[in-house]
Amino acid sequence: MAQMKSLENESARVILKENREKSVKNYHPWIFSGAVEKVEGNFQPGDIVPVFSSKGDFLAKGFINPHSQIFIRILSFIEEPINESFFRNRITTAAHFRETFISQQSNAYRVIHGDADHLSGLVIDKYSKVLVVQIFSLGMERLRSQIRAWLVAQFSPQAIIERSDSPSRREESLKSRQEIWEGSLSDNIIIEENGIRYRVDVWKGQKTGFYLDQRDNRARIAKLAAGKKLLNCFSYSGGFSVAAARMGAQTTAVDASSEAIALARENFSLNGINPAAHRFQVQDVFEYLKDEKELYDIIVLDPPAFIKKRSHLAQGSRAYKEVNRLAMQRLRPQGLLLSCSCSSHLGWEHFQKNIFVAARESGRTVQIIGRFSQPLDHPVNIFHPEGEYLKSFLLRVV
Repeated sequence: MAQMKSLENESARVILKENREKSVKNYHPWIFSGAVEKVEGNFQPGDIVPVFSSKGDFLAKGFINPHSQIFIRILSFIEEPINESFFRNRITTAAHFRETFISQQSNAYRVIHGDADHLSGLVIDKYSKVLVVQIFSLGMERLRSQIRAWLVAQFSPQAIIERSDSPSRREESLKSRQEIWEGSLSDNIIIEENGIRYRVDVWKGQKTGFYLDQRDNRARIAKLAAGKKLLNCFSYSGGFSVAAARMGAQTTAVDASSEAIALARENFSLNGINPAAHRFQVQDVFEYLKDEKELYDIIVLDPPAFIKKRSHLAQGSRAYKEVNRLAMQRLRPQGLLLSCSCSSHLGWEHFQKNIFVAARESGRTVQIIGRFSQPLDHPVNIFHPEGEYLKSFLLRVV
């Protein structure tokens, strides 16, 4: 049997500085440039190379990129061959996990979640028979053609779309890219989640087309929403609104994008719910909350990341505090507030402090009745806590 071709650079290796291997021995998937003593041998950025301690002990293998602060993105901590079989097995294992636990609930979910699935720089979302790929690392960029072939073999998709348009690509010296890899793109991609149908725009929509990471929170709010008056802020395509309206809630969706609100109306109709019986507002959420005089039983705050860099922490924290303060003032006594942050730089403790200040300034008594992180198709590698970005508090505002 012929041996499978290696994808590694076998003539180069990275040597770490003395006593800088601790994070690698703790299985953290990133090695920063400051920990690197030297690179021996010739290499090209994006190559897969081995990493050794200053004493010559093998530590890991990963993508090298001297143009990034993340000098090495680790793929494996053991001396195993990295070839096509290595990547196919990783993709198959991750896909099987999602299919086992989510496919009965939804036909849309995240198949690959980067470092959490030991595939640094690769994200793949599945929308029924369409795959959306995001590439964030130079190493994965170098493997684009292979990734395409592996996905076709694994999923036989109707289409594969690349949405590598994140600003984080610049940190890897990569330009944005958006193109169709396979098949043709339909304007009518319909997914189903907990019996609810949503139309998804994977080409122009936010994130990769839908907020898959809020699946569990949509189900939670739906269970609480019967007969309630719900305000969905930063509503995008109305995911929370439709889930709540289907249970008998009276809903208001607010988003600054007219395209998003139009899609939300479509999703109401798609589920046999008359959009005319609900309210849709194209407006900045902060302005809406300042102008609005009505009170609500439930408010959902799922804003975009206010903190995209660590340097934005102070300014972004003020924005989280302010939007929560305004929302608390629009809740009836005993009302519920689902407050979310998708800023990875904002930790749980800091986010809770923002909510504490909001409660104090609004003059409301607030109870935490739930804390929720990411759903199981967006797992967090225990050795890579930076991968936990979504944080949600369910609050009772007395």
